[in-house]
Amino acid sequence: MKKLRRVGSAGSWAFALTLLVSFTTGAVGQMDMNPLHSDVAAARQPFEFGALVQGGNGLTENRDNFHFLMAGVHAGKVLTNNFGPGLLHGNFEYAVEAFPFWQSYTPKFQRADCIAGPVPNTIECSPLYTVGGTYSGASVTPIILRWNFSGTRRMSFWAQGAGGLLWTNHKYPAFGSSTLNLANDGPNTDASVWNFTPQGGMGLHYFIKPRRSIDFSANAVHISSASLGDKNPGVNASVQFSLGYTWWK
Repeated sequence: MKKLRRVGSAGSWAFALTLLVSFTTGAVGQMDMNPLHSDVAAARQPFEFGALVQGGNGLTENRDNFHFLMAGVHAGKVLTNNFGPGLLHGNFEYAVEAFPFWQSYTPKFQRADCIAGPVPNTIECSPLYTVGGTYSGASVTPIILRWNFSGTRRMSFWAQGAGGLLWTNHKYPAFGSSTLNLANDGPNTDASVWNFTPQGGMGLHYFIKPRRSIDFSANAVHISSASLGDKNPGVNASVQFSLGYTWWK
């Protein structure tokens, strides 16, 4: 019986030690999951490289029937150690994004180009032609200033402000209407193929394995040519959601 008790006691201690080792190993593994939570605290600022898709809708000034879809890449570098009080504890990151695939789906309508005629109080107009529809282009966001909250061993939130540049294959967005208006339908009433994209948003890294995260974000994006074209109809506000995957180095 004593031998059995000793064996049982040794077995209990061995089982407890196994649990302790497993728990400790798991905790270390979990700590390594999120480099924003652990590495930065140890003065190791990581890089991140990822791929993402993004899409959404316009919001204001009759833009709710404007839709967006894009796909691209993201690269960033954490620049500071973690610092700050309480829930604000985190680090500062600089990043860039590029979307070689960019599309906007807009309503189609017909318009004409009109000018004053040679006879007083007359106008001359071109035949009606269709504008709007699908625009294709490319976008780059060379300035992304992001604050990463250190978060937990599994997830980290972020908030950011950014500025970018957009090129489209036609002057975006379409301007004018099928109702004759010389101010809108004259020869100098087009937008521009170049637009700026100031934006801001927030998101979440969810770490599925060490240094690998799935990323979700919501962004408010403004599109404006800054009057590079004759007119600047733009898209005052759109909300766009992204889904991505990131490798941390």
